[in-house]
Amino acid sequence: MVDEFFSVGWGKLLLIVVFLQSCQQSLQSKSLNDLEKIEANLRNKASEQLAAGGMDPLAKMRALCLTRGATGIHGLGRAFRNMDDDGSKALNEEEFTKGVKEFGLDISKEEIKQLFRSFDEDGSGSINMTEFLLKLRPPMSQQRIAVINQAFAKMDKTGDGVITLADLKNVYSAREHPKFKSGEKTEDEILTEFLHTFEGGRGNGDGQVTKEEFTNYYASISASIDSDEYFEVMMKKAYVLQ
Repeated sequence: MVDEFFSVGWGKLLLIVVFLQSCQQSLQSKSLNDLEKIEANLRNKASEQLAAGGMDPLAKMRALCLTRGATGIHGLGRAFRNMDDDGSKALNEEEFTKGVKEFGLDISKEEIKQLFRSFDEDGSGSINMTEFLLKLRPPMSQQRIAVINQAFAKMDKTGDGVITLADLKNVYSAREHPKFKSGEKTEDEILTEFLHTFEGGRGNGDGQVTKEEFTNYYASISASIDSDEYFEVMMKKAYVLQ
């Protein structure tokens, strides 16, 4: 039986790439190069949009997050959640402003106020940050959402809505990874690197990937890919989907 394994791309992107062992050498180089190009295109496209100007505050915030790569939106969400002491998943205007500033987004006070007012539809003085982040996420077609859901379902072996190291061990083997073969890293360390992919540099390293984190990550990647068909092929190749 042909074993599956994955290789984690270097740099901030660190996207997981899954290959059939029999195709290892021929696919590995091309796929890593493709993913590096996707990340570069994501950043460049967002920077070009910002340079062109004329964006509404929400589109501007989205573009600023995407200039940080595929984990930019997730990073902003984490900044917001760090201030949610009571677990209400709601932010007042002061907290919202502080989160945006602490994350380092170049948005004016007036633009922040516009954003907050547009989401505080009932005038309660607070906004639901989950709903806000869902709207901040780049829009996707149902075709793209479906293949992302398919990939997550494959990884979430236990079906509890969270991908953990135990889930990965039931799906993939990292024994063909160059760093495992060289003795540089254990199989657990290599698999854990995949889990950290979705957190970015400011992640908490809790070793768990929720469906929200997974979807936000690939929604950002999706923003740099014009073709639904290409995005679907990329996902199916990366996760060995039918």
